[in-house]
Amino acid sequence: MPTTTEFKTVYGPVASWRYGRSLGIDPVGQISTCSFDCVYCQLGAIEKVTSDRQVFIPTDRLVSDLQDFAPFEVDVVTLSGSGEPTLALNLGDILTQIKNIAQKPTVVLTNGTLLADAQVRNELAIADRVALKIDATSPDELRRVNRPDANLNWDAIWQGMAEFSQNYTGKLDIQTMLLWEWNDTQKANYLRLIERLSPHEIQLNVPKRPKPVNRQLDGSFGVSQGEHG
Repeated sequence: MPTTTEFKTVYGPVASWRYGRSLGIDPVGQISTCSFDCVYCQLGAIEKVTSDRQVFIPTDRLVSDLQDFAPFEVDVVTLSGSGEPTLALNLGDILTQIKNIAQKPTVVLTNGTLLADAQVRNELAIADRVALKIDATSPDELRRVNRPDANLNWDAIWQGMAEFSQNYTGKLDIQTMLLWEWNDTQKANYLRLIERLSPHEIQLNVPKRPKPVNRQLDGSFGVSQGEHG
């Protein structure tokens, strides 16, 4: 595994089919940490599954690393990387600093599991664009596909996402990974759930790579450190 000094908090840019030329920000760090352990995750098995927030990387280090990429010849700056970005307790400060320094639109790729917390909703709302991961149409599918932290609750997750969507003034996207062909009931459930959020865009994806056995931290497997394209 790469050492701490080799770990890059800012990576790319990459050519994103969704958002153009994208510079990646990883606010989570060297140990993959997420509230999900999705069966298809390109990072491999998540090393720490949790829904507890903490400061993983100090904002001043992220700012210093970001300044090395000036001038910012990119379309967007995207928070993704080694896990769930909203777990970073300094998320709001990170987004504010990125917007001040890079002067580029910010995008956050999130599974939305922490949006029951009003503080998380307020911090995430700083982003110009938010992409919510929604793969499951029922609590059972959530358990089997996304394998969430045990403290998470289906109803609370959806209530949080609904409250966020009602007040968010940026662009809200939905990213869904299709692992099998849905039946009519699953399709109806998905449409009913999505209607609550009134997204700007829905992005339907299918897995194109095998899930790695071990953690992938460098650029040798897909997008460096985490998919943000």
